[in-house]
Amino acid sequence: MRTATVERSTGETQIKVTVTLDGQGKASIDTGIGFFDHMLTALSVHSRISMDIKAKGDLYVDGHHTVEDTGIVLGQALAAALGNKSGIVRYGSAYIPMDEALAFCSLDISNRPFIVFRGEFTNQSIGNYDACLTEEFFRAFAFNAGITLHTDMLYGTNDHHKCEAVFKAVAHALKMAVAEDKSGKMLSTKGVL
Repeated sequence: MRTATVERSTGETQIKVTVTLDGQGKASIDTGIGFFDHMLTALSVHSRISMDIKAKGDLYVDGHHTVEDTGIVLGQALAAALGNKSGIVRYGSAYIPMDEALAFCSLDISNRPFIVFRGEFTNQSIGNYDACLTEEFFRAFAFNAGITLHTDMLYGTNDHHKCEAVFKAVAHALKMAVAEDKSGKMLSTKGVL
């Protein structure tokens, strides 16, 4: 089974993440930030990657360290579960609507981390979650997982819907990319990622 557990402890956060790529999207999430828990649950359920995420951070400062560090550890856990990345489809793309909002994601599990994040939020926060941390989370996740990640909030008026559409678009693209390729070979002309 493709699974990994990563723990990280700093002066700002203590985080433990377990991912199971073939776990059918069972989510157990507790970061202390309600809306962020909701987004991570959507990421788990829609990617079909089971995620157990426990994070304690300096929320008396703000949510930045908790959100970014969760992205770091989740990315590291995904990379560890994928191993050398042989035998996976590698690429995934998805358009996801959420009521009036539409988001797009295209990604490549390439070991060449990069992020293009397009989209703006109207409000500073969604519940107790700073909307600007969405890009910070995905940057930390992509760079630690070795993913080239492009996301685009194409349109929408409700920030909750726009953010959720992005998380679900990433989830569906990720579900495609981590799927096992029956050849069992690495999808690369170089023979290595």
